Parts: sequence; C-alpha cells; structure tokens
Amino acid sequence: MTYVVETPVFNGPIELLLNLVSSHELDILDIELAPVVDAFVQEVVNAQGQLPMDILSDFLLVAAILLEMKSRRLLPGPDEVENDEEMVGWEERDLLLARLLELRAYAAAADLFAGLLESVTHTIPRAVGLDQDFEIVPPDLLVGVTLEKLLAAYERSVEEVSTEQVDLSHVTIDSITVAETVATLALDLPRRGRTSFRELVAGIYERLEIIVHFLAILELCKLGRVSLGQGTTFGDLVIAWIGDEVHPDDIISGSLEVDDYEG
Repeated sequence: MTYVVETPVFNGPIELLLNLVSSHELDILDIELAPVVDAFVQEVVNAQGQLPMDILSDFLLVAAILLEMKSRRLLPGPDEVENDEEMVGWEERDLLLARLLELRAYAAAADLFAGLLESVTHTIPRAVGLDQDFEIVPPDLLVGVTLEKLLAAYERSVEEVSTEQVDLSHVTIDSITVAETVATLALDLPRRGRTSFRELVAGIYERLEIIVHFLAILELCKLGRVSLGQGTTFGDLVIAWIGDEVHPDDIISGSLEVDDYEG
C-alpha cells in the first residue's frame, strides 16, 4: 500500500512518480511539490495517528529525493543532470562512510596493541632458568598402598555409622489451642462480669498458656463478645463481656465461630 498523489501532470503512487522523473518521462520542474506535501500532512491529521508507519516512512524518503532532485535543477549549474549519477554518488558516500568506520575500528585496535607493547616495556623477563641436569620427579602417590588397605578403606566407607538416639518417650508436651481457650472464656467471662487480664490469668505460670489466653481475648473482641479498655498507659487490661451469654451447647454445635489457632 503506497500513498497516491494528485498533481496537474500526474495522478498515482508516489513511487511511480519518482520512477517517471528518474527515467526523464516527467520533468521534475513541472511538478509542484508543496501541494503534494500539504495534502499528505492533511491526510496524516485526518488519520489521527492511524496511518501505517510504512506509508509515512516511504513518503518521507521519496519526497526527500524529489525535493533534492528539484533543488539541483533549480540551482545554477548544468542544465542536464543524470539522476543515475546522483544515485551513484549516494552509493559512493555510503561506501566511504563504511570504510571510515572500518578504519576507525582498525585504529582503535592499533591503539590497544600499542598500549600492550608499552606495558610490556616495564616488565623484566626471566633470563635464568633451571639447570639442564635438574629433573623434576613427581611423587609416587601409590607408595604404601596395598590391596589390604584398599579393602579396609572400602569397608569403612560402606559400613553403617551408629548414631546415638535420645529417648524422649518420657517427655510430655501440653498442647492448648486458642479455640479451646475461647470456648472456655466464653463460658467463664459472663459469670465474672468486669475483670482484668491480670486476674484472668492469676494462677497460670506457663508463658505459652498466658499468650494463648491473650490471643483468645483478642479473638472474642474481634467477634464482638467482649470490650477491652486500659485506663492508664501500661495499666491493667480491663475486660467486660458485652455479648449474650453462651450456652455450652452453642459451643458444641459450632455457633460460636472462632479461628482455630494452635498454641
């Protein structure tokens, strides 16, 4: 898909216009390029960014070539200018640029080798080596190795190593869960009325059990069954039951929903 131009002397794809001008079938001086560019700019505006990029790039390339060809014809100089010679000039320019880039790469390599040679001049090579009669004899790693020793080493590597096992059968671990503590407190707090956390855990000396009771109080507060208060900074945590009284059957049936934490 190419852009179609409309001029008084030519209507068709812009690439065809360039070919006709290059083959001297059309005179570049007979073509007004400004209306062509204005029409293309208006089409770009109307497309609102939806015009394909290949059409934009092709138009810019062809329009630039036509503009340069017309500029050469308008400038003072020979009346006849071969367009093929212009193209050859562009090819020679690209070839010259490529050669300049290659020369720059070779120059950079030469500078690198020159730097290496400069660094070598600051080193002193070793001029004296080992005596001609000096012989380096590697040690025999199998000296003293016998079949009996190999067999004994293999047996030691494959035999099972006995490890001492500690008998923990007499150790008992008491496990208490937050869910169980919530159920217990749900039955105990309505009877206590207003109390403090210190009074609630009085007589409990295990740190884990105290922590589980605190988490259970927080769970009941989240469920809206108790209210928490603290009169002063670092004062006692006051607990008051504000929910309905819980019957043991409600806990068994699961009407009191709590998260099951393992203590």
